[in-house]
Amino acid sequence: MSNTIKIENKNGTLIIAHRGLSGLEQENTNAAFIAAGNRSYFGIETDVHKTADGKFVLMHDANTLRTTGDDIEINKATYETLRNIRVLQKDGMRSRTDLRIPSLEEYIGICKHYEKYAILELKDEFTAEDIDAICKIIEADDYMEKTVFISFKFNNMVLVKERNPEQTVQFLSWEPVGDERIEELVKYKMDLDAHSRLFTKEFIDKCHSKGIKVNAWTVDDLETAERLIKDGIDFITTNILE
Repeated sequence: MSNTIKIENKNGTLIIAHRGLSGLEQENTNAAFIAAGNRSYFGIETDVHKTADGKFVLMHDANTLRTTGDDIEINKATYETLRNIRVLQKDGMRSRTDLRIPSLEEYIGICKHYEKYAILELKDEFTAEDIDAICKIIEADDYMEKTVFISFKFNNMVLVKERNPEQTVQFLSWEPVGDERIEELVKYKMDLDAHSRLFTKEFIDKCHSKGIKVNAWTVDDLETAERLIKDGIDFITTNILE
């Protein structure tokens, strides 16, 4: 595919590039982030892990094998080791020297340069000290107001809120979200980022009635996107739609 698939009427729904513009460039690379930055996306999503020497790098998996061909556990490797790996192109070749595992600092810098919201997924079970270190990197670029933290690990979101009570966060969910979880989201002032199959108009309306914004992932077909937009979804996270 050589270009994005355009959504004609977004009706106020904001579109987020999943792992950068991963439909066109290798996911979670600076090339994917820049490709998204050069288009109309509201935000650029990525995934952060901690290295063995306390640095923060961006990759979806905890192991580098799928996107680099090298079998390395991120949390057992040093930052220097990981930076020396070439990331594979989407066609599986390894001829581009610019494709490396990005640092958190590079990603925030790209988001800031292109004025895109940074949608940062906390992949590991982070400590309060880790959260503080991540926030300080973002604060060094004065970009916290345009950063949204997301995570499947509820405690990560609690720790972010404890450090910065007004910080925007979205709890990630693959499973249906019941009333008890919704009340927790209300309590901590969290939004919801869930699999697209979970969203009906009734559920979207229920979340909105509680003051919860909703983000659907990962939506790559127009029919689903158009239904969600019609039903009032706030955000769509996608690999290729724009």
